[in-house]
Amino acid sequence: MERQRSAEQAGVACEIEDKPPIGVVVALGFQHVFVMLLGNVAPPLLIAGGIGLATGETGFLVRMALLVAGGATIVQAYSIGPVGARLPLVMGASFVFVGPLVGIGEQFGLATVFGACLTAAVAEIWLGFAHDRVDRFVPPLVGGIVVMLIGLTLIPVGMDYAAGGPSAQQYGSFVNLGLAAFVFFLALALDQIFEGILRLGSVFVGILVGYVVAVPLGVVDFSPVARAGWVAVPDPLQYGLAFEPGAIIVVAFLYAVTGVETIGDVSGTLAVVGREPTEDELRGGLLADGVMSAVGAVFGAVPTTSFSQNVGVVTVTGVASRHVVGVGGFVLLAAGFVPKIGALAAAMPEPVLGGGALVLFGMIFSSGVGIIEREVEWTHRNTTIVAVSIALGLAVEHPVAVVSVPAAVQPFFSSGLVVGSISALACTLVLPDEDSGVASLGSTASEGSGVDD
Repeated sequence: MERQRSAEQAGVACEIEDKPPIGVVVALGFQHVFVMLLGNVAPPLLIAGGIGLATGETGFLVRMALLVAGGATIVQAYSIGPVGARLPLVMGASFVFVGPLVGIGEQFGLATVFGACLTAAVAEIWLGFAHDRVDRFVPPLVGGIVVMLIGLTLIPVGMDYAAGGPSAQQYGSFVNLGLAAFVFFLALALDQIFEGILRLGSVFVGILVGYVVAVPLGVVDFSPVARAGWVAVPDPLQYGLAFEPGAIIVVAFLYAVTGVETIGDVSGTLAVVGREPTEDELRGGLLADGVMSAVGAVFGAVPTTSFSQNVGVVTVTGVASRHVVGVGGFVLLAAGFVPKIGALAAAMPEPVLGGGALVLFGMIFSSGVGIIEREVEWTHRNTTIVAVSIALGLAVEHPVAVVSVPAAVQPFFSSGLVVGSISALACTLVLPDEDSGVASLGSTASEGSGVDD
């Protein structure tokens, strides 16, 4: 009775340990998959396209992303020892890694990408035990800048896809741009017209409709889907592992960024049921991020992190049961064993993905602006930090400008996100504080960073 009263006071229809009827569990589990599917599929598609992989290899990366996302979601819901928060946290591939991994892949190859993802996962595992000691280094100002840079540095990538893809023969054609524009404006319209789950899934619906519209235009090749099998066992270490110190350090920094996001998502999820996270829940959530990302690297998957939009699903539905999210995890896990699903995603026309991605990346940028607007006072010091970080971050996105940088440090300068984020951290530590009343990380964490929105 006490737990029921607590749930009613928090406005929650179903608490974390509750088990709704099986039909409700399955329906809501699929709802979580619907909201996060695009966010999970897009990063491997963008990385594969940026590196120039063949369609079959792209399908494999998508399938492994689904497989590991499902496994990581199940671990977060039910835990394995200390690994996992035992909370309704949906996991998936992170956009934070897209730009840097493309740069590493172009320079060193996929073996180095997965070697760095495996080795650097130690950074987030360490963060699981030490997050309370590093909070002060990531105030809301830095968190907001990082989220803004994720969106800003990915927008040109989205535009490349909207034009047909970097290597397209018909790059910038009317058909490509028209198809991308259709998806772009449809996703925006759905976002403005609908509420709740349909708003959270508006970009995915826009892309799905755009995919269907592209078929009669003759820009979809389904032959790889026809050749793909129905069931396949994962093939670990398909691309091997290689280790470059510079790449490992860059990816370790990115794990720290996604760790901050996970802290926010854990706090945001528990805010729905009216309480703060425990030390074990924060530690378990971060450990699951790091451990499952390391496992994913062995199988050829992009690092995983918690999805902020699924915290929104919990808020909208009032259903915070971890068993519901667990069902969604099993659905994703099963999809990872079906090559046709990966091939179907890989066959998506680039302009369709590009149109939706532009909306998505713009929303990510807006989330960063929102963090700063809510939590940071616009003093001269803080505006200077934003200006310097954004300027340097976008400057190194012009590849010709840093072509003479020594190869050993090229991974650092291959990503505006990394350069801009490090600049924000350095300026925050060096520039004198004006007693601006900047909030601590804890207050930002409760809002969630919105990196994967």
